Parts: sequence; C-alpha cells; structure tokens
Amino acid sequence: MITHNLPIILSLIPFLFFVFFLLIYKTSLLKASLITFIMYVLLAIFYWGILPIFLFISFGKGFFVAFDILIIISGAIFFLEILKDLKVINNISYYLEHVSHDYRVQIIVIAWLFEAFLEGTAGFGTPAAIAVPLLIGLGLSPIRALIVGLLGNSTAGVFGAAGTPINVGFAGLKITSVPLFASLLNCVGIIVPIFMLWAITLGRENRKKEFFGALPFAIWSGFVFVVPSILFAKFWPEFPSIFGATVAIILVLITNKLGIFVPKENLSLKDEKDLVSTMSPFKSFLPYIILVLLLIAGKVFLGTVGIPFYVGFKQVFNLFNPGFAFILAGLIVAFIWKSKKEVLIVSIKEGFKEALPPFFVIVSMLAMVQIMINSGQNTTELPSAIAIISHFFETSLLPFFAPFIGAFGGFITGSVTVSNILFGHLFYTAATPLGLNSQAILSLGVVGAAAGNMIALADILTAEAVVRVKNKEIDILKGVFIPCMTYLIIVGVLGMIFFGK
Repeated sequence: MITHNLPIILSLIPFLFFVFFLLIYKTSLLKASLITFIMYVLLAIFYWGILPIFLFISFGKGFFVAFDILIIISGAIFFLEILKDLKVINNISYYLEHVSHDYRVQIIVIAWLFEAFLEGTAGFGTPAAIAVPLLIGLGLSPIRALIVGLLGNSTAGVFGAAGTPINVGFAGLKITSVPLFASLLNCVGIIVPIFMLWAITLGRENRKKEFFGALPFAIWSGFVFVVPSILFAKFWPEFPSIFGATVAIILVLITNKLGIFVPKENLSLKDEKDLVSTMSPFKSFLPYIILVLLLIAGKVFLGTVGIPFYVGFKQVFNLFNPGFAFILAGLIVAFIWKSKKEVLIVSIKEGFKEALPPFFVIVSMLAMVQIMINSGQNTTELPSAIAIISHFFETSLLPFFAPFIGAFGGFITGSVTVSNILFGHLFYTAATPLGLNSQAILSLGVVGAAAGNMIALADILTAEAVVRVKNKEIDILKGVFIPCMTYLIIVGVLGMIFFGK
C-alpha cells in the first residue's frame, strides 16, 4: 500500500514543504521557491528517472519565460522610479484627490481606479505600496488605509503587469479564450468599491447616511472599470487593467463634473490646505499617455513578430514585450524633464535590483512545473508528477473550488502570476477527463488568485513596511477576509452555473 501511494506522496511533498517554509517557517518566497525546485529536481532524477534532455528543456523553458518577465518588471520599476524622482506620482495623486472634495469619492478613485491602473502597468505589490500612503494622507488611519489598499489590489490583478498573470502564468497552455472568460467573471469586482465604502465608513457617527450617500458612486466606479475591461480583453488581452482604468477615470471625471452619482454633501476627514501641485494636469499625466501610446504601437506593429532560435529546443523571442515600452517611456520622460544622468543610472539599478527576486522565483516555479510535466518522460515508466497530482483536482465541483485554490496561491505567494504557475497545469490536466472547459477553469483560477491578493501575506508586509506599521497582520486580515470570501463564493457559484456539468 505504501509503495502504491509513494508516487502520490513524493509528488505532494515539495508542495507541502513550500507551504511549510512560507507559512510556518516564514522564510521568503524566493527561498521557499528554490527549495521546492531543488526537491523536484532531485526527485525527477533519482525517483522518476527523467531523461536528461527533458530536464534540460525544463530548465530552459523556465528561464526564457522568466526572462520576459524580468524585462517587464525591471522596465516597470525603472519607469516608476523616474516618475517618483520627478514628483509625477505626487502630482497625479493631487489631481486625483481633487476629482472631488468628498473623502469617499477620493478614496475610491485612488484605491480602486488608480490602483487598477498601477496594477496594469507595474503589478507585483506596487499598487498597494503607492496607494496606502496616499490614503493615509487623506485622513484614514494606517490600518484602515492598509485594508482599503489591499481591497483595491485585487480585480485588476487578473491582467496585472501588462497581462503577465495569464501570458506567463499559463505559459505553454491553450489560453485563447481565457482573457475573455476571466474579464466576464471579473464583473464580480463591482462589489469591491462597495466593500471599500463599507470599510471607510465603519465606526463613523453617521455611518448609515455616509454609506448610502456614496453607494451610487461606488457601484458606478465598479461598473465603469469592469465593463470596458471586457471589451479590451477580447482584442488586447495585455491591457484590460490599463485601458479599463483609463476609461474609468475619464468617465468618473465627466460624471463628477456633471454631478451624476456623486454624494449630495461633501465630507472630509482632514483639512486639505496642505495639498499642493507643482505641475499642470497635462504634464502630470503625460508620462502615462506616452506609455499607453507606446504599448498600443508595440502591440499593433510588433504583436506577432518574434525571433525564433534553437538551444536544444525551439524558442521564440517576442519583440513585443511591454517592458521595452516602459523603458522607452521612461527615457522619453527623462528627456522631456531633462533629468540628470545620475537619476537614470539609479533608476536602472533600482529596476534591475527589484526585478531579480521575482525573476528567480518565477524561474524556479516555471522550471519546477516543467519538470513535473516532463517527469513522465523517464526510464521508470511512472506517470508524470502533474498527472498524479491532477487526480486530486478531478471533481465535478472543480468550477467552484478553482477560485479558492487560486486564492490560496495568491495568499501564500503574493503573486497572481506565481499562483497561476503553481496551479495552471493542474487545472488544465484535471479539467479534460471531467469534460470541463479547461480554459474556463483556468479563468476561474486566475480570478480567484486576483481576489487572493486581498489577503496576500507578501503584499500586507510590503504595505506595512511602507507606512512603518508592524505586527498588525491579524487586524488587517480581519478587515479583508469577509470581502475576499464573498468575492470567491460568488465567482465559484458563477463557475458552477456557467461551466459546471
């Protein structure tokens, strides 16, 4: 019996160690990823007897996909560092805060719409880290600001960092319909601004009046982001979060100007006289206008252009990489603003330094998953590790459980992309024998992983560090747990209704 179960035990042990090192031993995601990867390499060699060429292919495919993401992350951080040095982010914050004088509107615009845009352009924990200090500046307590900031770091994560969660997280899988399915399921995100409103009015003297007074605006804010995202997902699957947030901000500016959906009375949490701007609205938003134009141009002219090469296996280097658009946009902005050479050098170094840990995590995870897939190519005639583990997912309730599994991945890794790498192939392999739409299951998983960002330990710790708050994880989790579970239950029920059997 033990011998019969040994392949199952050995397939699962590295995953269990991964969770143990992250949650119990509390090591870094990088260390946990490397340990898990090494364990799978040893098992693949000494237990499965994987053929050496397939071990090499697994390493290679993991590296080249992760290299694309290295360009994206380093480019995004380089761009962001340039904007920070030029005080562009401060000025954008000023103008977003002045969309309205009402604190409820200001907070939703920053925590929902601005965070969605940042998630689309940078991702990897950046949105909450930037938004939370702004929310504190509006008058929220640090804990309340952290809760609201984490709520906002959710729905847009499906298409975060220019489509990285789907394109990289599900690398090697058929994903033609995933962006559209995921964007439709993402309509559940309409509830997030409502939960934000609930959180910021909690404990207020006229709580009921303040909540219902801004409820139409909260619903409208959710609607104007998720609906345009569906349209962009069909044609430009890298950009739903970027363009959806852009359209949403424009529409909110228009409706606010016309007095539609806004609260009848303006309420403030603090005196606004200390808020100042140092540049015009056009100049403040110009860097992002340049970025969006470059992304569109790159997608249109280079979207299908790649350079094939052979390194023991066939690989294609795609010329359209959003990271190049970030880098070029940063250089153009630096030229327009006449930045010093030292600023460029520091920004390049910062971008590369910050991108290396995610790069090594993703290399480890991608190579590990490739080893799990290719372990069936062996001298022992054992089935692959991915085939063995996928049996645990083979249940007719998979459409309901997939979002929760994805959310667990988001919770322990703090990354929708890494969660997708961990579970994508398992979802895909399990869905087929059940007669389920594998791309629909992947969509449920990625939407769940994005919701799991609300409770992601890594994002909580990052945001805490930014605002100098320590050991408040339990208080923060209490504030985001119910919204996260509500979100997942709705997505799971939708999964059973539309994709179940």
